[in-house]
Amino acid sequence: MNIMLTSLLKNLSKSNNLKKVRIWVLSTMLIFAGFYTNAWRVAEQNWFKNHQRDTEGHIMGRMVKSRQDGILSAGGLNGDGLVTIVENDTETTKKVVNQYIAYLNGHTFDTFSTYNSQPGGQGMIFSLIEKIIPFSPIVKLWIFWGLTSLFSALAITYVIGWFYEEFGGWVGLCVLCSVILSQWLTVFGRNLWWSLWAFYLPMIVVLYHLKRHRNSENLQFVKFGILIFIAVSIKCFINGYEYITTTLIMMVAPCIYYAILDKWNRDQCLKYSFATVVGTGVAILFSLIMLCYQIGAVKGGFMDGIEHVIWSFGKRTYGEAEDFPPVYAASLEAGAIGVVITYMNGVFFDFNNYLSQTNAFITNHLFKIRYYYLIVLFLAISVLLFVQIKRVKEELSQKYKALFWTTWFSILAPISWFVIFKAHSYIHTHMSFLLWQMPFTIFGFALFGVAVIAWKKINVVQKH
Repeated sequence: MNIMLTSLLKNLSKSNNLKKVRIWVLSTMLIFAGFYTNAWRVAEQNWFKNHQRDTEGHIMGRMVKSRQDGILSAGGLNGDGLVTIVENDTETTKKVVNQYIAYLNGHTFDTFSTYNSQPGGQGMIFSLIEKIIPFSPIVKLWIFWGLTSLFSALAITYVIGWFYEEFGGWVGLCVLCSVILSQWLTVFGRNLWWSLWAFYLPMIVVLYHLKRHRNSENLQFVKFGILIFIAVSIKCFINGYEYITTTLIMMVAPCIYYAILDKWNRDQCLKYSFATVVGTGVAILFSLIMLCYQIGAVKGGFMDGIEHVIWSFGKRTYGEAEDFPPVYAASLEAGAIGVVITYMNGVFFDFNNYLSQTNAFITNHLFKIRYYYLIVLFLAISVLLFVQIKRVKEELSQKYKALFWTTWFSILAPISWFVIFKAHSYIHTHMSFLLWQMPFTIFGFALFGVAVIAWKKINVVQKH
């Protein structure tokens, strides 16, 4: 009897594992197709092809510089080069095009201007791969886009996989659909500069570590701090301090979930908080020191790096307008509330990409699904779920409560950047709507899925 039971359990385990693998592969393929080619047409095609080519041009420039003078030349920093034989005019759009022309045609730079606000790890890595793989530059570029799309799709599939394991297939499907339909994730998904996967890495590490170490007797706070250090260091190395407050709050969101689910005591909360702060702080400090040395290699000294970091922080936050060029005055004087409202009015999904409609009201207000529509929707769902929570089993009730509070904690991730880096957000309205997906809308759609499940369970119970 015991042998039969053991055999049955093994078969069930194999079946569940196979099903999980299939779901992960399907999720990765669907997301990859959207990121790599805009297969689902959630973004206007011209926007998809040209979005953030200026920043990606820094990677093209780095690869040309690496090919010409070595991967660590110019401090290993990304940047833009000038090829006199291609174009003497350094107008921004032409300078961007020049980076691609120089890379694809094997030109060398006469001069190279570095981008000093991040370590440029993605440029170094692509430069290394570029030296190894034996293909033409155009094929290599498509391979780089493919690798970036794949890594980003895998990272988000890890998040979807957690929701699937924690709440079931319906919730996992809701999250997957929210990712596929997000036009902002789509236009960023393959961009070499942004390397989208790196933003989600710290949260993924925390999600799966806490999931596997829930037993209070097996809490490994030192290991947790080390994992935080590694994950944040990788993020900072790959794409620097882009959206750093959003990344860090996103990383903490799983702690909120498991703290509520497992009813952490004060001692546990303090230890996890301490490990998180120390791991994060050391990682960022280490990264900043490295960046200052990189800038020093270009400008002449370590202190030049420190001065640039301080100046760069001021122009992106709340620096005094008179201390910066006039072009930054409006952003430094703008109000944080107005900036947040601007981003709430952004478009998550646009039906106009699929339907023909001439009525201006319908086109702008009904077919464009804006972020404040989603916030209102998630608020309504939260009220509904909060009412339903008391009528489901205690185990599920605790899970639903944990997801509820984590979802509304996660809204702080995008808002933190809009408020703290207010000046940067004021200027960069062509890209920072991405932050709503880090991870607020992901958790919001999961909450929607959970609310539907809770409603169905209550109806079944009432019928019996």
